[in-house]
Amino acid sequence: MERKLAAILCADVHGYSRLMGEDEEATIRTFSGHRAIIDRLIDEHRGRFVNSAGDSVLAEFASVVNAVECAVEIQRALKAENAAVPDERRMEFRIGVNLGDVVAEGEQIYGDGVNVAARLESLAEPGGICISGTVHEQVRYKLALTYEDIGEQRLKNIARPVRAYSIALHGAAAPAAAASPAPPTLALPAKPSIAVLPFNNLSGDLEQEYFADGMVEDIITALSRFKELFVIARNSSFVYKGKAVDIQQVARELGVHYVLEGSVRKSGNRVRITGQLIDAATRAHLWADRFDGSFEDVFELQDSVTESVVGALLPSLNKAEVERVRRKPPANLDAYDYVLRALPHVLANTPAEVGEAIGLLREALRLDPAYAYAHSLLCIAFAQIYRSARGQERTEMQQAAEEHARRALVLGGDDAAVLTYAGWVLLITGVDVAGGRAALDTATRLNPNLAIALAYRSIALALTGQPQVAIEDATKALRLSPIDPSGYLAVGGTVIARIVLDQYDEAAIAARKAIQMNPRFPMAYAWAIVTECGRGDLEQAELWLQQLAEVLPGFTRQDLPSLFSMFPPPVRNKALDLMRGRGLIGGHDDTSKTS
Repeated sequence: MERKLAAILCADVHGYSRLMGEDEEATIRTFSGHRAIIDRLIDEHRGRFVNSAGDSVLAEFASVVNAVECAVEIQRALKAENAAVPDERRMEFRIGVNLGDVVAEGEQIYGDGVNVAARLESLAEPGGICISGTVHEQVRYKLALTYEDIGEQRLKNIARPVRAYSIALHGAAAPAAAASPAPPTLALPAKPSIAVLPFNNLSGDLEQEYFADGMVEDIITALSRFKELFVIARNSSFVYKGKAVDIQQVARELGVHYVLEGSVRKSGNRVRITGQLIDAATRAHLWADRFDGSFEDVFELQDSVTESVVGALLPSLNKAEVERVRRKPPANLDAYDYVLRALPHVLANTPAEVGEAIGLLREALRLDPAYAYAHSLLCIAFAQIYRSARGQERTEMQQAAEEHARRALVLGGDDAAVLTYAGWVLLITGVDVAGGRAALDTATRLNPNLAIALAYRSIALALTGQPQVAIEDATKALRLSPIDPSGYLAVGGTVIARIVLDQYDEAAIAARKAIQMNPRFPMAYAWAIVTECGRGDLEQAELWLQQLAEVLPGFTRQDLPSLFSMFPPPVRNKALDLMRGRGLIGGHDDTSKTS
């Protein structure tokens, strides 16, 4: 054991039990997001996270100034996170900071120094900070904060009274110094725009400096492959290297909606990278995370972080952009805005929402007939109707889907997202299987970080007799974008691949996951039925059939073959044979109704 003097920060959530009782899943998601911010700020202020029990956080700092600065930044960042949240669902932390003697045993710390910090935390107001008199003595002339003396406090299990102070976080900011006139504000691009700032090197190690700069360059390059984004070039964003910056000022000077910033810290052979995506207009944190790894294989770590950051950023950016457009009055919408409004309906992949998507996309093309991305989404929408349509409507939907897919490829043949959607439609409707597969291959070559391209190609590979490679593509897609709302498609590729490999137990697990990720996607239930027939569990297959009928009102078991008629014969026949073998459908494949 070792004794040392340390600044201790304790934090926990006010009313956590009530929040959990009202909505466990939402509370856990919010807590995870807040914890990511807290962990990042502890790291940036040279602190060390010690442990977390339930909704509490314990950290230590060598500098009491760093500890108090960290506490203040945590409360300010979390206040911004809570700005748009209803009062009753806000998650507010109370923080206590103490300076005292502690006992260190391995990674853990104990003693009165820790206990006093924990008791001070319970005195703080929700969203507030309470510090001990010893902390106040050290920081009162060093930090421009307002302190309120709340007197000596008798704390539970602490022998002596402790002087305590609260920190006022609502005071007015100091007046800004006179400055030269600001440069004119750049017009914001129509599409999502982002600047990636140089990551802060928190250790001063020159080797780490090169690593941080190289990683930021890789992130900029990877983001630049997404044609739906406007990405500031490295030479412009690196002018801020080594400078204390104001995010809103950077956004104005570079003309962007969003700013990505982060830090790198090395300890021994371990490296920790943190990143956060900020909406410059509101200063809201849209995403934050940290990554830990070994410095031994620096390039592998750099690639891994780049992939993870990019994969997490895109869904966050898309969600932020959709929310921004939803707040605009319809009279102010342009083609891009209509596409953004349509996107969630397309990704839902359900008959109930596809009509809304088609109407919005047609409006986008009315305003801009050469909008390749709108054509590619519209071909997907028509293909979703084609999937379960019959007779003349099926033929019309196939023709409409092909028309817009061909048009999209002519207008956007160098855009990975356009190639992905158009290629998938050509393949799945059977009008040009080879051309569709080639478009998907080109999409993944143009943008190896595009998770949706890998997800669709995993399904294509599984359907065309390459199940092992399909599983690899699906796995990479989910690793690239673990929070992507369209991730169920990659899981669907895994389901089909496992069925092809006769691995029905694994297929059943994946099918359940796909249904959990998108309970309204009809084909997830259809493949789940096939997997249960392969496992011999007819009872579960019947339950999935009942749920499928809820997603597709009026659907019966006689309609099952029609859902598989769009797939290549080997996979289609295997699915139908498995269902026939369990008596779920009749003894012959009558798909004439759907062709």
